[in-house]
Amino acid sequence: MKAYEKLLLENKAWAAEVVQDDPDFFNRLANIQTPEFLWIGCSDSRVPANEITNTQPGEIFVHRNVANMVVHTDLNMLTVLEYAVNHLKVKHVIVCGHYGCGGVKASMTQHNLGIINKWLRNIKDVYRFHREELNNISNEEERADRLVELNVQEQVMNLAKTSIIQKAWKENQRPHLHGWVYGLKDGLIKPVFEMEAGTHIDELYEYDDL
Repeated sequence: MKAYEKLLLENKAWAAEVVQDDPDFFNRLANIQTPEFLWIGCSDSRVPANEITNTQPGEIFVHRNVANMVVHTDLNMLTVLEYAVNHLKVKHVIVCGHYGCGGVKASMTQHNLGIINKWLRNIKDVYRFHREELNNISNEEERADRLVELNVQEQVMNLAKTSIIQKAWKENQRPHLHGWVYGLKDGLIKPVFEMEAGTHIDELYEYDDL
């Protein structure tokens, strides 16, 4: 059996088990989507949003990219954010990184990785912002873990800088923003940064005509 064929068989087994437990499950899922959460996570296959939060399909709207980045020129991410905030009307946006992130570790090197360089440059900027703190951490793994946390914090701030979030804050007092980090070694999520709806940020980034 080919590897991809096993995936198809497992899908059939999963669907049959779901219907056996809840015959109306797929009918409900097909007709409505009302998640309260937008999850911006890492593409790493070890960090699936539904599994690590023990949630069902339909409960979390998910966007994933390398190192869970919120980049102001990323139309893919911005489209997801716009849809989640203004159409699904999510109440919370979560940026979830994870310890041991390969993207974060790669950003700490000087290796040429081709097109990936352009993406990792955004994480290198985070390192530069926090260079003094990070350089004072002698243990390389601990330094990488701290950069993971700081990167999550900066990506939450990047959310707050968008007109999408600021307009929703002004008109609807939502969504709240959360920065979390998942531990591959223990399976636990650690909250590292929070921003309530309407939080004041640097006025340089605040729009006055929304």
